[in-house]
Amino acid sequence: MADLRTHAEEISAQFSDHIDVGPDEVHERLETLVDEYSVPVEEARRSVTSSYLDEAGLERDDLAPGGSEETLVGDIEADEEWVDLEVQVADLWEPRHESIAQVGLLGDESGTIKFVAFATSDLPELEEGASYALGNVVTDEYEGDYSVKLNRTTTITELDEPVEIGEDAVEIEGALVDLQSGSGLIKRCPEEGCTRTLQNGRCSEHGQVDGEFDLRVKAVLDDGDTVQEVIFDEEATERLAGIDLAEAKQMAQDALDTTVVEEEIATTITGRYYRVRGPEFGRYVLADEFTELSEAPDAEQTLIRARSI
Repeated sequence: MADLRTHAEEISAQFSDHIDVGPDEVHERLETLVDEYSVPVEEARRSVTSSYLDEAGLERDDLAPGGSEETLVGDIEADEEWVDLEVQVADLWEPRHESIAQVGLLGDESGTIKFVAFATSDLPELEEGASYALGNVVTDEYEGDYSVKLNRTTTITELDEPVEIGEDAVEIEGALVDLQSGSGLIKRCPEEGCTRTLQNGRCSEHGQVDGEFDLRVKAVLDDGDTVQEVIFDEEATERLAGIDLAEAKQMAQDALDTTVVEEEIATTITGRYYRVRGPEFGRYVLADEFTELSEAPDAEQTLIRARSI
């Protein structure tokens, strides 16, 4: 199988500076997983790579990546793949954890994607609006949404010609008819690079943890024909509902119940009309901009802008 042989040679090259493992040995292990146990090729590659990482006492970011290919952000549809990108930095926002050096959105002709650069990677900072060739970035997936991670092997080259960002934003209007579970005052996992919401104090990836508070709204907009789910992040929620994180935490503390925050927000915003604009992530629209409308759609109120996280 030529495909397995190629994977074997790439894995062997990745570990050549760390342990003595030749392509024949790697090929045999891959072949066993694929032929005897019917494991998909990419899953077999991840499994074999993980076993060699354990043997060498390495982290994944310690490897020189193999098989990295130039990719459009809109074509990313697999987890833990090494890719090369040519992108413009569309947006940057404040990291939520000291372990993260930068977080924001990268874009090319196919759309935008979230990126994270970790402090331990010690990389040059990206500038908003600048265009770069990024080598050796790793894809990540969470609940069907993809992002990329910059790591210590990532190469960053600023481009002379700007990369044009394709239009991937949508604009919707409708009445805000419902708040979904997970709105209001929530807690997120504090582990490095993880922003998963906690369920009963547990992260699906890291187990029982002491979470960090966040504020968001997961809303449903109805235009009379269709409904659309929309996420407002902390900054957008503050402006949407007139409540900030400190006030929300105090409300929950006074009531000994976090659900009072969701109830207060629901009372404030349910039944109002909004125009929302932003990118689609899975089944959600992420509110980059939103405008409160009167019941007549052409009676526009104040335009509110908020960055998405």
